Amino acid sequence: MRFRPATADPADLDRALAHPAEGPVPALTAERIREELAGNRLRPEWTWFAEDEDGEVLARALWWGRADSERPIALDCLQVRASVADPAALAAGLLAAGHAAFGGLPLYNLSLPRDWQCDPALAEAVAWRRKAANEAGLTTEIERLRYEWTLPQPPPGVPPTVGTPAGPTGRLVFREGTDEEFLEAFARLSEGSLDLGTQNELRVMDHRQLAREDFAFYLDCPGERSWWRLAELPDGTLAGMAVPSATPYHRNVGYLGVVPEQRGRGLIDEILAEITRFHAAAGAERVTATTDTVNVPMAAAFDRAGYEVTEIRLVLEGPSR
Repeated sequence: MRFRPATADPADLDRALAHPAEGPVPALTAERIREELAGNRLRPEWTWFAEDEDGEVLARALWWGRADSERPIALDCLQVRASVADPAALAAGLLAAGHAAFGGLPLYNLSLPRDWQCDPALAEAVAWRRKAANEAGLTTEIERLRYEWTLPQPPPGVPPTVGTPAGPTGRLVFREGTDEEFLEAFARLSEGSLDLGTQNELRVMDHRQLAREDFAFYLDCPGERSWWRLAELPDGTLAGMAVPSATPYHRNVGYLGVVPEQRGRGLIDEILAEITRFHAAAGAERVTATTDTVNVPMAAAFDRAGYEVTEIRLVLEGPSR
């Protein structure tokens, strides 16, 4: 068996496009792959094959990154031919080869319908992918809800502002802040967080270190630093933070939260509404967000704000540093 990137032969990308989308796990279409290649988010060196001794492609792995990424961020698509007796073993070898070439462990995002565990064929297809990812070093698993808010299309003659979030209530004041103020807010918000990724990171670093990493991550996202807002009570006491963000495809909630001593007062609804209003005012008709399935308070806030669950994301990643 040979594992290699799609860089040795001009026909390799055609092979990647033609690989059959077998099985119940959703796969990228050929049209979508072309779009991502054109945007430099998929690349030949991030597209890997498993070939038998006759050169037949038995598996395909597509890693994704932003247009300016030096290394891939996530595995976006993993497929093994239905004729392969042990798909987990073959996929594990393919992932390990890619990881060695990248010099790291990009996470694996599996996008699934909300009721995926009720479908035996889909559950089996997820099981061998999970096993392969674990064997290749992606041993941490987080299940996330992917939410979406869309601006309703009003009836004829009704102003397009109908359906946007209600205006501010006066319970919070939002203002711009310095980098140091945001670093402090990131650190404060990580205390007692229900986010599993945050909990995992805090096992190997302190709150201030994590704050610097979070700050750098959102600064590097397609959204603008000027969008960020501190949330304060009318007397100037810090209550939380709103970081509207974006992906290469659409506006995104980004990061939000309430400091520990102000939690339980419903202020998260105010902060989420501020982010949604901000994006809607800029013309966004769709805003996406994610939260862990175990983060019940955050999920409830999205539900109250009119966000709807569109899929489950099973995130498999390497152990915390």
